[in-house]
Amino acid sequence: MNNAADHRTIVALDFADRTEAEALVARLGDACGSYKIGLELLTAAGPGLVRELVGQGREVFLDLKLFEIPNSVAGAVRAAGALGASMVTVHSMGGTGIMAAAVGAAREFPRLKVLALTVVTSMTGGDLADIGIAASTDEQVLRLARLAAEAGCDGVTAAPGEAGALRALLGPERLIVTPGVTLPGGESGGHARAGTPWAAFAAGASHVVVGRSVTRAADPVAALRRIAAGG
Repeated sequence: MNNAADHRTIVALDFADRTEAEALVARLGDACGSYKIGLELLTAAGPGLVRELVGQGREVFLDLKLFEIPNSVAGAVRAAGALGASMVTVHSMGGTGIMAAAVGAAREFPRLKVLALTVVTSMTGGDLADIGIAASTDEQVLRLARLAAEAGCDGVTAAPGEAGALRALLGPERLIVTPGVTLPGGESGGHARAGTPWAAFAAGASHVVVGRSVTRAADPVAALRRIAAGG
C-alpha cells in the first residue's frame, strides 16, 4: 500500500455485493487509502471485507449511524474497533447518553474515532419539520455538533456547506467529515445538501466522502486524482 495515498478523500463503497467493491478497490490500487463501508455492503458482504481492507493497510470508515440503547451502541463500537476500523458513526439525535457510550467503548481502540452524525445529507428543513423540529438544517447541525463535542466525540459528519460553521464552532482539532460530495456535473446520489470536495476542504472539512463521482466514473483513478489536485 502506498503511504502517499490521500487519506482525506474517502471513497464510498456503496455496492450491493463484495465482488463489485473488491473490483473497484483493485482498480483504484494505491491511489486510494480510505474507504467507507455502510449498512448495505456490510449486510451483504459481512465483516470480512473490513478485515481485508485493513489488512491491506487501508483505513475503513464504518458508517453505521448507530442509534440504539447505549449498551448496544457500545457493543457495536467495540465490534468496529476489533475489526480495525478507523472511524464509526453514531446518531447525535440519540442524545448524549448514546454518544458518550460510543466514546467510552472506543477508548479500548486508540485508532478508532467516533463521529457523530448531525443531520443526514438527504434531509431538508421540510423533513425536520415533519418530525417536529422547527430549526433549520444549519441550526440543527450546529446544535447537535455542540452536544457531540460535549459528549467527547472525535468529530462530526455533515454536509459540505456546513463545514465552515462547524470548524468555527469545533475548533481546529476535531474531525469534520462531509458526505454528499460530488464533482461538477456529477449525480447528487440522493444528497439534498451536496457540494464539491474543494469547497468542503476550503471551508474546513478534514475529510470528504465521495461516491458516484469516483465509483461510476469512466476513469475512477483520474477522478480521484482530480480531487487531490484541487480541481
